[in-house]
Amino acid sequence: MPKISLTDFVDVVSASGTPKATKVSQIKNRRPYQPAFDFYKPIRDHITEIHQNNRPKVTVRDVLRKVNDPKKLAGYPALVDGYTRWWGRKSFTWFNPPDDLFSLHGVDVSVNPELGLKINGQPHLIKIYFKADPLSKNKIDIITHLMETCLSGQCPSGTIMSVLDLRRARQFSPTVPIATLDAILGAELAYIAALWSNV
Repeated sequence: MPKISLTDFVDVVSASGTPKATKVSQIKNRRPYQPAFDFYKPIRDHITEIHQNNRPKVTVRDVLRKVNDPKKLAGYPALVDGYTRWWGRKSFTWFNPPDDLFSLHGVDVSVNPELGLKINGQPHLIKIYFKADPLSKNKIDIITHLMETCLSGQCPSGTIMSVLDLRRARQFSPTVPIATLDAILGAELAYIAALWSNV
């Protein structure tokens, strides 16, 4: 059974035509995940650790002392600045974010937000978006919908599902449900399942 990340699934859904098939092929045929090659892992883990241990905002910058890769040293300051700006004057209380699989048509999608935070008392489950590409409404809708579908029952009552565009220091949450989204995502997973053995 294919198992893909939420980020990969969103990228497939957002593509069309030949690039969609190419993306599925790339996912299937790339080498297995290795933490050492995960560009955002150090800052992702650092942000999580800060909130788990209730550390102050100033410690966000400490990640820059933990990396020596020139690409990370060039790229991380924008992420640090974005997270610091988003933090602002908010107060946080950590709760463990659940994770689960969304499974349909023999395909598993890992739904694994990084942050469970009560922000000024209101619980939020947050998926962090690290990429430089603009975060489209379509991607926000897919991510928050799958989080709601898979994880809402494992969260504190009233939890808001969100995506944080880290570089732009903007948090997005759904406003109104999209009635056809379940059918759309089901069709996308059927497409992946049909193509998987042929790429």
